[in-house]
Amino acid sequence: MAVPTPGKHNNEPSLILQELSTQADLSSSAGLPPEGIRHSLRLTFRALRHRNFRLFVAGQIVSLIGTWMQNVAQSWLVYRMTHSELLLGTAWFCTQIPVFALGPLGGLAADRFSRHKLVILTQTLSMLQAFALAALTLSGKVQVWHILALAAVLGTINAFDMPGRQSLIVHMASKEDLLNAISLNSAIFNSARVVGPGIAGVLVALVGEGSCFLLNGISFLAVIGCLLAMRLPKFRRERQDSPWGHLVAGFRYAYHHVPVRRILMMMAAVTIAGMPAVVLMPFFAGEIFQRGSQGLGYLLGAMGVGAVVGTLVLAGRTRVEELTHVLVLSAATAGAGFVAFALSPYFALSLAIMPVIGYNVMRQMCSANTLIQSLIPDEYRGRTMALYSMTVVGLGPFGSLAAGALARVWGARATVMLGGALAIAASVIFRMKAPAIASQPETH
Repeated sequence: MAVPTPGKHNNEPSLILQELSTQADLSSSAGLPPEGIRHSLRLTFRALRHRNFRLFVAGQIVSLIGTWMQNVAQSWLVYRMTHSELLLGTAWFCTQIPVFALGPLGGLAADRFSRHKLVILTQTLSMLQAFALAALTLSGKVQVWHILALAAVLGTINAFDMPGRQSLIVHMASKEDLLNAISLNSAIFNSARVVGPGIAGVLVALVGEGSCFLLNGISFLAVIGCLLAMRLPKFRRERQDSPWGHLVAGFRYAYHHVPVRRILMMMAAVTIAGMPAVVLMPFFAGEIFQRGSQGLGYLLGAMGVGAVVGTLVLAGRTRVEELTHVLVLSAATAGAGFVAFALSPYFALSLAIMPVIGYNVMRQMCSANTLIQSLIPDEYRGRTMALYSMTVVGLGPFGSLAAGALARVWGARATVMLGGALAIAASVIFRMKAPAIASQPETH
């Protein structure tokens, strides 16, 4: 396969952004009320006009609540059994390291096989993982190594699910509605973050962690049913290189595409910077503020509220080229939020800071996702989105272990503060290179 080497002759990314912006402006003005609330609502939720995307949203609403319940319950279970910051970091490591190690294979699968069938398979396997964890916990036989092993199983599944699901979004909606679809998907994810931790906090206190795992397994039935109900074009496999050649071609494309490479580097730095706050949140809730599992649920829920607001505001945008500025500003503000959270002496103040962090973290992720998907052709989408998953999730394990280890030496507050400083530094460096994102030439 001849591999395009972006960055040599013309201004195609700039033209792509201009074209997408024009399409978005036309779609937002055609057939929409000229003024008022109806216009704003239709603009914000415009991707829901696509039947397949509506089905996807319906399934995700139910399933993601269960996923967040399991995330909180698992963290609290590890903390309750060990009271170890290092093992909290290790649990996150086991969940995320497979995304980094196996992400390339997930991207390859998303470009060589039906993305629709791939996502149905991964969601089914995730359901079975949740039931296994529930059975062990409810039977009273669960041990820490069980949790870590099943976390690694889930991470392996996610290595294939993430690039498949991210690459499928454009086919469930349309390219002109891509920014809106990604933003709404993130809004649903974070709405579940608001509801799921709150439910988990109550259920853990009343009946234990096992019930959260069981309900998560049941919730997957909704998304699997909605995926099966979709009507998508039949997948046609074209003649392709060997798997190895196909994999190398995709990564070579992403490396030579300078704007994509810089966005991925930015996301990698900010992912590592944000991990201390995520991993050490149970420690803040339990040890520093003495609020227990319910306090953890409130903190994560408050972060989710901010994330929902941020992604819905972003969903109303139609101009893709504005996202570079959003990306830089959001990363810097999130970093400042981490520093403020680390310094906060009061639970109420920390609770007020969390929406600011959530607002900016998710705006940054949605902006990066949309920019990358707007700049790449569909034939490279799976492999490129695997790289995106590796940066925003796969690098998390290294941040998790570093957070746990540093917290034992320097303390939780100093570790979170260091992460905030790294996020601010990354945003400044990226801002110095930002003009190239809109002007970097590319060839095919």
